[in-house]
Amino acid sequence: MSPLPADAREPHSIRHLGAFAGTCVVWGSTFLAIRFGNDSVPPLWAATLRLLVAGTLLVGIAALRRIPYPSGASLRGALTFGFLNLGLNFALLYWGEVRVTSGTAALVFATLPITTGILAWLFRVHPLDPVKMVSAVVGFGGVALIFAGEASMGAPTVALGAILLSTMLASLSGVILKKLPAASPITTNAVACFVGAAVCFAGSAILGEPHLLPRGAASWWPILYLAVAGNLIAFVLYIWLLSRWSVTSLSTNSLITPVIAVTLGALTRGEALGRFTYLGGALVLAGVAASLFLSRRTARTRA
Repeated sequence: MSPLPADAREPHSIRHLGAFAGTCVVWGSTFLAIRFGNDSVPPLWAATLRLLVAGTLLVGIAALRRIPYPSGASLRGALTFGFLNLGLNFALLYWGEVRVTSGTAALVFATLPITTGILAWLFRVHPLDPVKMVSAVVGFGGVALIFAGEASMGAPTVALGAILLSTMLASLSGVILKKLPAASPITTNAVACFVGAAVCFAGSAILGEPHLLPRGAASWWPILYLAVAGNLIAFVLYIWLLSRWSVTSLSTNSLITPVIAVTLGALTRGEALGRFTYLGGALVLAGVAASLFLSRRTARTRA
């Protein structure tokens, strides 16, 4: 008899499920926090400040706890993760959310498990089955509807494309990090934060953004919230879980975060989505659910 698939052997204690729930709640609110931050601070400069604050705090924690920094292949993984996820992904997402609602950005980002499944197959991390192929077609068909619905309401397709590309880069970074030896999530994230800050600052300089420090609580709270909750809590939990769960299972948080993001956007900013956007979002979530749960059931049946 074949061994059970990796996700069937994953630990699901209260600690692991609590860490997973924490990533869902925090990331469900980060789309809205980015949107609030963009109201008063240029987007890539805001991302740079967020990463500098988070990186400094993580370095302090590492020093107090005497946590070693990654080296060798683990260091290459941290650098790559920082460049792709906290650098290019953040730059594109922050810039896109200047023009796209937080709920729409979260729905596009919900394709993360689909792109992760395809990239994990390409990098020989996990196998790809026919269910995931069909799910990918359904999910990206939903993205096409989201693009059509938001474009009809005035959202630029370039901004939507930037968010979709940021999703693919986030998927790629997770797959690459999964293939390399694990290190401390604290120091891995610290290294990644400073790499990402350098990338975002370079992009900010290219766009000619002013680099003034924010003034007042209204300008600072999104940056501090995203630094502490987003990087110190959610990303550390994510990297910790990544060494214990499959990258595909961990990406199921994309089924939950869009619901949180759309709800918060509607309640706090009165964000409204078009009919095609809701329909497209439903297709995306249906494709993701099929990719994650039907393919898992098929793998267990084969085992």
